[in-house]
Order: sequence, then C-alpha cells, then structure tokens
Amino acid sequence: MSTHRNLANELARRFTKLMGGEATSGILLIVVAVLAMAAANSPLADLYHDVFHHRLAGSPIARLDSLHAWINDALMAIFFFVVGLEIKREVLDGELSNPARRRLPVLAAAAGMATPAIVYLATAGLAEPAQRGWAIPAATDIAFAVGVLGLLGRRVPASLRLFLLTVAIVDDLGAVVVIALFYTAHIELGWAMAAVAILGALVTCGRMRVSRSSVYILLGLALWFCVLNSGIHATIAGVLLAFTIPLRPLRGDSMLLRLEHALVPWNSYVIVPIFGFANAGVALAGIGLSGLFQPVPLGIALGLFLGKQAGIFAAIVASDKLGFAPRPAGASWIQLWGMAVLCGIGFTMSLFIGALAFPQYPQLVEEAKLGVLAGSLLSSLLGYAILRLAPSPRTAGRPAAAV
Repeated sequence: MSTHRNLANELARRFTKLMGGEATSGILLIVVAVLAMAAANSPLADLYHDVFHHRLAGSPIARLDSLHAWINDALMAIFFFVVGLEIKREVLDGELSNPARRRLPVLAAAAGMATPAIVYLATAGLAEPAQRGWAIPAATDIAFAVGVLGLLGRRVPASLRLFLLTVAIVDDLGAVVVIALFYTAHIELGWAMAAVAILGALVTCGRMRVSRSSVYILLGLALWFCVLNSGIHATIAGVLLAFTIPLRPLRGDSMLLRLEHALVPWNSYVIVPIFGFANAGVALAGIGLSGLFQPVPLGIALGLFLGKQAGIFAAIVASDKLGFAPRPAGASWIQLWGMAVLCGIGFTMSLFIGALAFPQYPQLVEEAKLGVLAGSLLSSLLGYAILRLAPSPRTAGRPAAAV
C-alpha cells in the first residue's frame, strides 16, 4: 500500500531533480512565451491557431469543443487544485496560520491587487467592454516570480523568498474569488445545486476521515463536471475540491501533502507551459507593437509594472513605519522593492483572466495578451536587476536591514 502511495511522490521528486529546480521553471515559461509569439507570427500561424481552436467534432463533452477549451477548462482545473492545496496548507499549517505573521502578506497582497486595478481603470477607462479587464493586472505568477528568484541564488535572503510566496498565495486566493464573483455570466441552478450536493459529500468524507484519495478524485471529477455546466468557471471546482482534502495525517499519511508534492512539478513543468503556449501567442498582424499603446494593453502593462510594485511596496513601508507588522527580517528596503517589482509578473493567471474578461471580443483578448507579456517582461527584467545589484545586508558591512 505504502509503495503505491509513494510512487507519485517519487516520480515527482525525480522529475523535479531532472528539470533542475525553481529557476528552470521560470526559464521554461520564458521559452514557452517566446515560442508562442514566434508561432503566432510566422508562416505556422494558421497551424498554431487551428491546433488549439479547431472544433473537435468527437469531443465527449459538448462545452469543450476545442483543444483550447480542454486546456483552459479541464487542464487548468488541476492547476487551480494545486493552488487550492497550497492555500489550505498555508492557512492551516503555514505562514498564514499565525495571525501576526499573516498581517503583512495579506495587506501587501490586497494592496497589490487593488492598486493595479486602479491604474488599469485610470488608463483604460470605465466604458464597456474595456472596464471588464480591471482584474487582469491584479494577479502574480508564482512559478515565474520564484523562477527569477531562483536565478539569483543566495543573493536573495530566504525570508524574502518566503514573503513573496506568501503574498503570491494570498494573491491567488483573491484571483479565485474575483473569477467566481465577477466573471460568471449566468448560473444554471440545477447544475449548481448538484455541485453543492457533491461538495457536501466531499466535506463529509473529510470529516469522516476517509483515507482513500480515489474517493475524492471521483467525487472531484463529478464536481468539476457539474460546475462546468453550471455557468461558474470550471476551474473553481479545483479549488473547492482542494479545500476538502484532509491535511491531518490519516493512518500516518497526509493526503494533502502527498497530493501537493506529487502535482507541483507537473503543474510547473507541464500544465502551466502547455497553458502558456496555447494562450501567449499574440498575432501582431492588425495590432503591431504600436497596439501596446491602446487603452487595454497599456492599462494592463502599467498595472502590472507600476501598480503592483507601488501597491505592495507602499503597504510594506506603511505597515512597518506604523507598527502594524514588521518587514521581513534580513531583507533591505532595496531588496523588498525588487521583490515588489517581481510581483508584477502576471503571466499565467493574468492570461487566464484576460480570456475570461473579453469572451465576445477576440481582438481585446489579443490586446490583453500583449499587455500581460509586456508588463511581465518589464517586471521580470527590472526586478532581477534590482535584486542582482542590491547589496546584501550580510555583506554591506553595516546593519542595512535595520535602515
């Protein structure tokens, strides 16, 4: 029994070791984005589009009638499932479980979502349909940002990496809530009721300490199918399922930790790159790089690049100076600024929200992609440069962390 239970974790461990760690995942996303852009603006553009958007006549689920739909509604449900597992672990047994330690990350994440939205609306305006994109620059890509930190090695203190991870996890939770509340067009009551009933069964399984992961997986698939047909975005089912997975050890084994450890590498090296390649390709014909200065892409780029760093860094400074919560130990103000800039990398979640924001406006979806890529690129380059050049408090020869 234990051999079967540990097989997935062992495969995941070997896979992570083979791929080379966190820095590799960030580099992989950069490569994927470049390949997608190249494919969308080459003689292969029609093939690239057809592979993902051609109608699948034999699809077993009518709503998923293209490979693009399967990736965004089915494969990404696994991504959100892993996000949900990380959120639950942090809330129950991590940095977010301690009220004193979660004050600053929660405040920084909230400011880091609100400020980019304000910047976007100030740039793109309040008219329809542009105003629907306000949440696009509010999200941070954990894998990409942590990948950039991985390239810096020991130049970045562990406290800073942990703080960025915690902020990004709170940010993800906020993005999930935004998707559920603001990007649901209509709800089919019958399917929604069925989803609630299945969710209730999952909660009951957790309370009864059911230890078979297959039970949760089967009920989770049923939950995903009902949510898909309810009008609520199907990926929300992944988060709801994750919240029902037991963290406490059952028969000496934590199901949540086992599933998280098994799925995180596949999330980073398979699911997110596939999603990125399918969604990051922007056909510049008809848009051009000058299209970046249109209201929607400009608002997104400025929201990610300026809004994110301004909101997060201001929240850290205000919190520390007012005594609400101290800044991370061992990190200088310059390093904290660099970390705040990296939070402007919104690749995965921002592309995902962009597709939800303008379902009836394919041109705006393409413009949104351009804004996401531009803002994320600027944030990654500036954030890396700041952290690469910032003197470490340990080597500066004086107590810089206390400045």
